[in-house]
Parts: sequence; structure tokens; C-alpha cells
Amino acid sequence: MSEIRNEERAAEFERWWRLRGVWVEEANQRRGGESGVMRLPPAEPDGPPLYLKRQTGHLCRSAAHPFGRPTILRELEAYQAFARLGIHTPKVIYGAARQSENGWEALLVTEALQGFAPLEEWFARNHDAAEKAEMWRRLAETLARLHSAGWQHGCCYPKHIFVRLETESPPRIEIALLDLEKSRRRLLAFRASAHDLGQLARHRGAIPPEELVFFQDAYRRAREQYAARKKSLRAKDRKLL
Repeated sequence: MSEIRNEERAAEFERWWRLRGVWVEEANQRRGGESGVMRLPPAEPDGPPLYLKRQTGHLCRSAAHPFGRPTILRELEAYQAFARLGIHTPKVIYGAARQSENGWEALLVTEALQGFAPLEEWFARNHDAAEKAEMWRRLAETLARLHSAGWQHGCCYPKHIFVRLETESPPRIEIALLDLEKSRRRLLAFRASAHDLGQLARHRGAIPPEELVFFQDAYRRAREQYAARKKSLRAKDRKLL
């Protein structure tokens, strides 16, 4: 049975590997290999389009993997961790890696987000003050949750933060995070926070600085709330001992 499963996994990888679509990020040379992203048709007639990231020899190294492993495998771990935290990301359809005569080859297939827009594009639209304030609060809560759990996005640019507005009263905002290739654990939450918030501030584009100040205040309050919850849980644990 294990041989059959291995053959099935190999066949599935090969099927995805042979697919070709429209390049949205041309394959480029970095990290000693090649990486690019293609747009594919929907898997189902009424489904969203797919994005296929295809890599050859595109490796990251760490103490646990001194000889390197595909960055897609690290990205898959981040997708799984973010999902456990309740953070919205694109749905993963397929992800795997194999070693061939050409070295490491890896694939990641995700669904396109429906109804979302990149942060800077969303902000440029005609949203009222209540909608903007709710968007910043939701983003602050999302990043505070991520950092409090010891995770760093690693590429926290407006183009990797997506926003969807549900026209309700009060407005309901959803935040999604994309491009988790550089996401990783940090021992100290404040380092994750400083890195991601610094990136967002430096690459804010046309977003006015006063809007970023509102976000930073909302983020500080959210982090304080998470810290208070952790402290309360530790106190409860001590009482149970």
C-alpha cells in the first residue's frame, strides 16, 4: 500500500509540474535556484482561478536544515500555522517538493482570493472614515495575534495585505495575508512586531502618515489585550497546580 501511495503522490506532483499557465511573476534566479508564479484556470467551473508557484533549487537554510530545503516547504508550514491562529490566507490546494536529477523541485498551488483588494488599492477607493477605522482595527488585531504567537510575516508590504469590505452597518472588514515565503518564528514577539510594522511604514506608498498613526495606536492596544489574556491564562494555570 505504501508503494501505491508513493506512486500516487509522484503522479500528482508530476501532473501539477507539467501544467502551464500565464506567468504573473516571471521565473527569476535567486537563492541558488529559480522561482516563478503562474495563473491557472479554476479547478471547478464556478471556482476561483489558481496560482501555481514553481521552484527549482530555490532553498533556505537553517540550523535544522543546514544543507537547505525548498522555501515552499517553509511557506507551507506558515500557511498551516496561520490557519491554526485563525488568520485568513489563500486556500492551499496543493503543496509538495521532490528531489530529481535537477535537484530540488517544489510546487505550491493556492486559490485566488475573491472580493479582496490589496491594501493600497483598497485605501485609494472612496471609503468613509468608519470603514477606514474598522479596516485599521482589523489589521491591527490580525498582526497583533500573529506576533503574540511568535510569528513574523517577513514581507509585510501593502501589496501582501488584502482587504474585503462587507457592506453592513457597522461595516465588516476581513483581512487576508499573502506571500508567506519569508514568514518564520521569532523567539521574541517584539522583534517580529518591529520588523513587520517597520516594513509596512516604509512601504506604505500613498497611505497618509496620520492613517498609519491610527493603525499603530490600534495595534498597541491589541498587543496589550493579548498580553493581558496570556497573563490571565498563566495565572489560571498556576491555580490548577
